[in-house]
Amino acid sequence: MVVLRLRRQGSKGRPFYQVVAADKRSPRDGKFIEELGTYDPEGKNQVKPLNLERVDHWISVGAQPSDRVKTLIKAARGTATTAN
Repeated sequence: MVVLRLRRQGSKGRPFYQVVAADKRSPRDGKFIEELGTYDPEGKNQVKPLNLERVDHWISVGAQPSDRVKTLIKAARGTATTAN
């Protein structure tokens, strides 16, 4: 089963996350299938926002987003609709 989840990057005390599609059996920071975007919890450096087209693709083929990724997707859709 494929899941959409966060992959931790960054140094100790300064986390930075990649949103990835990965096999459920892979470890959190292990092998992944595709990078879908990034998330900075401090909000200072949103380098690569979520690619919603690819997120929709993965969900359509049965991928399950984690709780935090669901929140990020919802927030990204909210900003995408208000920008247009």
